[in-house]
Amino acid sequence: MPMSRDEVFTKVQGVLIEALGVDEDEITELATLQGDLDAESIDFLDIVFRLEKAFSIKIPRGELFPDEILSNPDYVENGKLTSTGLAKMKGSMPHADFSDFEQDPDVSKMPDLFTVGTIINYVQSKLGGVPA
Repeated sequence: MPMSRDEVFTKVQGVLIEALGVDEDEITELATLQGDLDAESIDFLDIVFRLEKAFSIKIPRGELFPDEILSNPDYVENGKLTSTGLAKMKGSMPHADFSDFEQDPDVSKMPDLFTVGTIINYVQSKLGGVPA
């Protein structure tokens, strides 16, 4: 039986407390990893490692946090994702909510896509559950 969203949240919360040294009450589904929880790029590797261990899953490089898209000139123009880049990013991150980002796909706003809820959705999909 797949884990409930609350069970996944609790485990993700534990991972983020360990990886980022944040307080439990700072971790909400809407909290962004960089903006709200002060994660740095090196922390993303640690988070992936800890998620793999906590949930007994394998997270291929770039699957949870795609990075190759931003370095491709076909996908980024004048600091914004092109329509092709946005489609590629959405395809790479079906676990993320793009509703706000689509209105202004400025690459500087990319970190806002990486929320605690995004991680929960991703983990649930890896475990065979359906994200809420």
